Amino acid sequence: MSTPGTLHSWVSRWCRNGSASSDRPAEPAQVERMRESERAELERLRREMSEKNKRIRELEMERDVLKRCMVLWVK
Repeated sequence: MSTPGTLHSWVSRWCRNGSASSDRPAEPAQVERMRESERAELERLRREMSEKNKRIRELEMERDVLKRCMVLWVK
């Protein structure tokens, strides 16, 4: 059975080393290394998300304008 101290120790190691099972730091090259294809895919997905968020904002503005028009038309 684990004690709260054990959990604290694991969390501390994870924050310090990137691994709960080892007291020595993980190799920086392994932790931060991203293949060029992964980096390109991440960049593409970020661009795509940005475009979609822009389109969502445009559609929300159009919806708000139509709501206002309906209020004026009903009166």
